[in-house]
Amino acid sequence: MNLLSSQQIVQVMERFKSRNPSPESELVWTSPFTLLVSVVLSAQATDKSVNKATEPLYKIADTPEKILELGEEKLIEFIKSIGLYKTKARNIMGLCQKLMSDFDGKVPRSREDLMSLPGVGRKTANVVLNVVWGEHTMPVDTHLLRICPKIGLAEGSTPEAVEKSLIERIPDQYMEHAHHWLILHGRYVCKARSPECNNCFLDDLCCHNE
Repeated sequence: MNLLSSQQIVQVMERFKSRNPSPESELVWTSPFTLLVSVVLSAQATDKSVNKATEPLYKIADTPEKILELGEEKLIEFIKSIGLYKTKARNIMGLCQKLMSDFDGKVPRSREDLMSLPGVGRKTANVVLNVVWGEHTMPVDTHLLRICPKIGLAEGSTPEAVEKSLIERIPDQYMEHAHHWLILHGRYVCKARSPECNNCFLDDLCCHNE
């Protein structure tokens, strides 16, 4: 496959930066805990559907204690419009219990501790570390896994391989926002079914790998 040079990667990042200097998650959150829950819920679901479900939920239960008081059955009533809601409800109850028993009710700041929570994988942990604390992590979801090798930003066919490649190749000064730039690009421009190459500001740099 073809890969962009280091100079071309800087050009890509500068174009993203000029168009959207301070990108933000499209998930609506008010605390590290509500972001964590929303990211767990967002697996195989749209951010829009998660926000619709969590808006009324967080008005009455926005801490581990309140979720536990609510109970799994009532939690399901709030999130049943989201795919895999039964499994996600069970995981959320489990992570709330573990937050209370092991972390004094607070969301931990290490990837290892985050990944010890039910329903929290590497991607979810990386999102929380990046969005809440600005750490230079690279959460690789289906969008990044698809577009980064296509553009030539990274090589690899697994999330772990693409994550490693991106971290090695993207200069550190862009890492705080790179994940959001890329996920938004995959969501709205470099779409899976109908990529808008004719309207893409990266088209002259993109390697168009298949």
